[in-house]
Amino acid sequence: MFDMPEHLRLRIAGRTLSCLDFGGDGVPVLALHGTFGRGSVFARLARDLAGRARIVAPDQRGHGLSDRAADYGRDGFVEDAAHLLRALDLGPAVVLGHSLGGITACQLAARHPESVSALIVEDVGPVMRRPEIAHPILDVRGWPTTGRTREELARRIEAAGVPDSGYFMRSAVRDGDRWRLLFDWDDMMAVQEGGIGDWWPDWLASTCPALVLHGGRSTLLPAWLAREMVERRPRTELVTFPSAGHWIHDDDPDGVARAVAGFLAALG
Repeated sequence: MFDMPEHLRLRIAGRTLSCLDFGGDGVPVLALHGTFGRGSVFARLARDLAGRARIVAPDQRGHGLSDRAADYGRDGFVEDAAHLLRALDLGPAVVLGHSLGGITACQLAARHPESVSALIVEDVGPVMRRPEIAHPILDVRGWPTTGRTREELARRIEAAGVPDSGYFMRSAVRDGDRWRLLFDWDDMMAVQEGGIGDWWPDWLASTCPALVLHGGRSTLLPAWLAREMVERRPRTELVTFPSAGHWIHDDDPDGVARAVAGFLAALG
């Protein structure tokens, strides 16, 4: 049985953090979305893992229904996640992170090892900068924020520079007689810029079991870097999805569910 998630609203340092708790039995898993995302992107995975995992997925600062913040550096995202684990008494938990959320997951494990029992990193590496990554930032400055219809907003976003606006449109809501995005494009630039760097020390600092999910067609996690992540860090395994791009949980949801379920089962 899969029930509708509980919508939680937590106060952190004067800000509201919105969070979906999909509940149920199983291993607690804190799921952290990437830039432009929101917690609901993990709804399919939560349904597929019902009975084996309890997915808790926040809208991170500046995203979804959570408040904007004055700072989008790494420290803020990590401490938000640590606060959430303490507030919900979830730790130690498995922490799954996609894209920028994966960097946060690694840094959470490095700085709060008592709160993290295992890591699942979806398509992001410990280096996010040029020249290793050709395009580490998507320049979204000045992109459209509203449209008369949902379809119009989607078309305007695609015209601005992406072939498929689906991921962005998960954050689109009706506001009166128009549709608007829940995030601010300038905030998203700051979020991306805060993720630029060499994060190898964070990746290598933790010792818990880890699973790396790699999209074979990804532009943000090259195959060589995915292999190096596993070679340099003990207790780490790699699963590659040859036909998937950066959003593996969308491109191959069944495969991701199988990989995550197997990893969780092996934890005992």
